[in-house]
Amino acid sequence: MKDIIKQVIEDEAQAVRNIPVTDGMIKAIELIYERVHQKKGKLVTSGMGKAGQIALNISTTFSSTGTPSVFLHPSESQHGDLGILQENDVLLVISNSGKTREIVELIDLAENLHEGLPLIVISSNPEGALAQNADAFIYTGNPKEVCPLGLSPTTSTTVMTVIGDALVVSMMKKIGFTNEEYAKRHHGGYLGDKSRKQAQTERK
Repeated sequence: MKDIIKQVIEDEAQAVRNIPVTDGMIKAIELIYERVHQKKGKLVTSGMGKAGQIALNISTTFSSTGTPSVFLHPSESQHGDLGILQENDVLLVISNSGKTREIVELIDLAENLHEGLPLIVISSNPEGALAQNADAFIYTGNPKEVCPLGLSPTTSTTVMTVIGDALVVSMMKKIGFTNEEYAKRHHGGYLGDKSRKQAQTERK
């Protein structure tokens, strides 16, 4: 069993090392910066199932680090939640297959509401419908799932999470996000206390 666990860790680590660093990532950062930090819109993330959980995590991490963001559930969007979208926003959607029905429908509905809303896509399928409509496409490298059935999102969601972290950290660097700004957004708990102490050290 230890050998199995070691192999899972090694396979996922290798998938992370194999993530292609492409112009799509740079374009995504530029779009988020333009729409959120220059035009005062927000980042709206979405995904279905496990990909949706990753999209939610990316959204909350962006918000806590100075880039306002919300998660929009693709199914709930068809029942009124689409109204969260505003004209200066930017959409970031995650779909491993690149053709998730609910996400494709969300993109169509968003376009109908605010024509020309920029679209960032994270996917393992560069030929999918979503990739073809993306203003910025981020390829995961299409890693093989470590799930023994090759079905359950495992390696793919690990890679998606790392891509999200790369976008967040890059944006923090771009906007010069500080400990003091972090403390304003994350008051509670260990991280809130640590950020305030680090901010005090910076001021000295």
